[in-house]
Amino acid sequence: MFFGLQFVTGLGVTVGFHRLLAHRSFKVPKWLEYVLTICGTLALQGAAPKWVATHRVHHAYSDRPSDPHSPTRGFWWAHVGWLFAYDELTDKPESYTRFVQDLERDRGHQLIAKTVGWQVLLLALLLYAWGGWPFIVWGIFVRTTFVYHGTWLVNSAAHLWGYQAFDTNEGSRNNWWVAIVSYGEGWHNNHHAYLRSAAHGLRWWEVDLTYVSIRLLSLVKLACNIQLPQGKPARLPDVVRAPARVLPPRLRAPRIRVPRPSLSV
Repeated sequence: MFFGLQFVTGLGVTVGFHRLLAHRSFKVPKWLEYVLTICGTLALQGAAPKWVATHRVHHAYSDRPSDPHSPTRGFWWAHVGWLFAYDELTDKPESYTRFVQDLERDRGHQLIAKTVGWQVLLLALLLYAWGGWPFIVWGIFVRTTFVYHGTWLVNSAAHLWGYQAFDTNEGSRNNWWVAIVSYGEGWHNNHHAYLRSAAHGLRWWEVDLTYVSIRLLSLVKLACNIQLPQGKPARLPDVVRAPARVLPPRLRAPRIRVPRPSLSV
């Protein structure tokens, strides 16, 4: 039960929230898009529109001051601390909705986003009816904690440790052990280089279980228009630093002439 739910909700985040909704790396029938979104919602990482908006902001400002979870402010900030701080860009609906106009116009996604609590309550009731409180503990608390850290490690560890296959002008790394616990999301530098690619593992040893799942969907005719790396890798522009302020003459400190000491007695 634990492993099954952990697998389904984990792929709900990686396949559904991330590669389908955030980057539109492939297409599925609308009913399946909603099912994948519900699976991601049950990972308890928030409603899809806010999750997707935060992720798109991350890519736009990766490791810049406006990045909501950059490890330039420390590992623990990127891993979990940012969740407890108010961010004007990603926590204020009037600000973040402009990053998810596609989801804001979709009534199905709006309904799913408004019923997150009911979905979780229904899952909890089903687990309790199936196996009592032990199933609640393992199926809700332990399972969500495992999926949380798999996702958070992409924000933190995969921006600090690993190798860079592409010069993306930010800190993303390819990290094999993060890829294991996050179903392939740890090949993060590859992802930053080719944002719309459904495949993050680009070499034979870069195992990407999320991409394998997308390919399996395509084999049964449930996924199409699968995007793969094309053209030059993406690279963020250099950070433009503001020039040093030069005060106008009237605000500058006056120059004081100090007389030389006399050597005569």
